[in-house]
Amino acid sequence: MIKLFLYILSIFILLAGLIPLIKKDNWAYRIFDYPRFQKLAICVTLIIIWSFQISEFGFNKETILFYLLVAMSIHLVYDIYPFTFFGKKMVMKTKKLFENRPKISVLIMNVYQYNTDYHKVIALVKNVRPDVVLLVETDDKWKNGLAELDKEYRYSIKKPLENTYGMLFFSKLKILSSETHYLIDEEIPSMEIDVKLSDGNPLKIYAIHPTPPVPGENPKSTERDAEILLVGKKAKEYGRPALVMGDLNDVGWSYTSELFLKTSGLLDPRRGRGMFSTFHAKYFFLRWPLDHIFVSRHFTLDKIKVEKSIGSDHFPISGKFSLQPDNDNEKLQSDAESENEAVEKIKNGKES
Repeated sequence: MIKLFLYILSIFILLAGLIPLIKKDNWAYRIFDYPRFQKLAICVTLIIIWSFQISEFGFNKETILFYLLVAMSIHLVYDIYPFTFFGKKMVMKTKKLFENRPKISVLIMNVYQYNTDYHKVIALVKNVRPDVVLLVETDDKWKNGLAELDKEYRYSIKKPLENTYGMLFFSKLKILSSETHYLIDEEIPSMEIDVKLSDGNPLKIYAIHPTPPVPGENPKSTERDAEILLVGKKAKEYGRPALVMGDLNDVGWSYTSELFLKTSGLLDPRRGRGMFSTFHAKYFFLRWPLDHIFVSRHFTLDKIKVEKSIGSDHFPISGKFSLQPDNDNEKLQSDAESENEAVEKIKNGKES
């Protein structure tokens, strides 16, 4: 009975590891992008158990499964490695020599629309004291519940919605211009905001929250992928200091995220530092990074941190960056195949 269970679990985890290699948009494929660390943990556990179960390492089904699990573990380590302390940093740490350069600190929160712990959000904002705050899944109750923030944050853009895709944006920095777009879905807003940095120069912020590929939300990742890639295209064409942030409903190691980095020229401050997982806040083993801050090559990193719980199913994430165009940041290199695939994905998303 134990061996039967081991067979079933081993075959399942091998399939779960291979499915993300299939470039299909259906949720049944894309859902396996998320738990790569969890798959690695299960793989390693199974390898240890099988090593005690196998009496002789010959050419039989047990040893074949054992070596397949070893191969899968190596594959998963390869995927996760860039998001560990051993990986190469994309965004360099701010040097003390440049600590007087213009800075931007941000705080992102998916508050979970049905959460009513407004006081926890206000307390966290007061504690972190960011320059800008982005909150998603905000309705009119959240808009009213956070009215106190208007005292400290003179500038704001508010788009509360009842469909769990509302957005609230608060800023201490002067907002020079702003637009609310519906890039792919007429019910899913995104924001494009220009704020004024301390040196007087503008910084463009793209705030997005695309739909996840899960039953009941969206059966495919087509629209999510298209929105992420379209915003990346906009940031690349802009060519000046920019941030893309929000709940992207995607993990940093997915194929789409890597395509986004290649084609946008933007950088992921997580790489070389850790996963900084933000979801699910209530289940420790089911946790991965869904909330992101991507920056253009002009910035170095002062700090990035997953903040304490606010009663949501997501943890907030904060970051502080210095405007330092002369740095050693390294972006992922794109090619014609990547560019063409991004164009095709955007087209498919607009037509879906």
